[in-house]
Amino acid sequence: MITNRITASPEELTKKDFVSDQMVKWCPGCGAHGILRAVENVFPKIGYKKENFMFVSGIGCSSRFPYYVNTYGIHGIHGRAAAIATGVKLSNPGLSVWIATGDGDSMAIGGNHFIHIIRRNLDVNILLFNNQIYGLTKGQYSPTTPIGSITKTSPHGTIEHPFVTAGLVLGAQGTFFARVLDNNISMMTEVMHEAARHDGTSVVEILQNCVIFADKTHRQITDKEVRDDYQLHLRHGHRMCYGKNNEKGIQLKGTKLQGVVVGLNGVTIDDILIHDQHEKNPGLHRMLGKMGPPDLPVALGVIRSAEFETYDDMVEIQIESVRETSKIKCVDDLLNSGETFEVE
Repeated sequence: MITNRITASPEELTKKDFVSDQMVKWCPGCGAHGILRAVENVFPKIGYKKENFMFVSGIGCSSRFPYYVNTYGIHGIHGRAAAIATGVKLSNPGLSVWIATGDGDSMAIGGNHFIHIIRRNLDVNILLFNNQIYGLTKGQYSPTTPIGSITKTSPHGTIEHPFVTAGLVLGAQGTFFARVLDNNISMMTEVMHEAARHDGTSVVEILQNCVIFADKTHRQITDKEVRDDYQLHLRHGHRMCYGKNNEKGIQLKGTKLQGVVVGLNGVTIDDILIHDQHEKNPGLHRMLGKMGPPDLPVALGVIRSAEFETYDDMVEIQIESVRETSKIKCVDDLLNSGETFEVE
């Protein structure tokens, strides 16, 4: 693995250093405002020079992000942020590259680019705003819209089976996947910091509220009446407990996960699984990523953070190896490297 080439800041930066002078034009109450606050909080903590941060986006409400952070940025075209970010990172490994994308931008028109940047394990950080709707284009259903939802393009209810983001990411051999809520700025900041420290492609799915076209779309896990029973906050090395008093936990029963109550039916705290986010085998991580109501809580926090070789490191190593062994050292060598003939 190549040592980090991103330059540390010689002076301590603050949140103000990353606040843009542009007017933020998201709707009042949009979950994206909280996401922006978390990014402004975490960038000074990461510790790089301000000019070493780069935001890339596609099209959508989320993709206005480069305007709202005082860093370098590229507002790309629909679904192509991953392709642009790949070129940026490979041409300048000294940049900390971040992608702002939505569930439509990344998993619909950008689906091919999305799975392959994950498969390659390029060292970039993807913030995936999942509000389960197309917001910018006024309320069409997206690849994560729950089946049966009434939208502008499904007036009788969508009949498409939605993606589970975790299943898609981990199925594409993702090395880092986390899930957070847009109303928990503290958790978002912490998880984004872990994503930045991960060497490889990190995907942070942010369950976001769209107050206009999909208001309270995540209410099954965010409402006060249910959140204790349907939010599992994961921490590496800790038992998977949840509930108002952490009286519930996750147990592996055969090949399935199940929720149990400690002290009931002979269940003890030792029966509750311990979270290992660094495990290279993704089997349990996939199971955690797919959990959800009504039978199980939704797993929040870092679900997977496993170390594998990165695409950008391997590209640099390969280039250096070829330079050392190739007979071609200049353009003249290249032009005369094959069969040649003279015209008289």
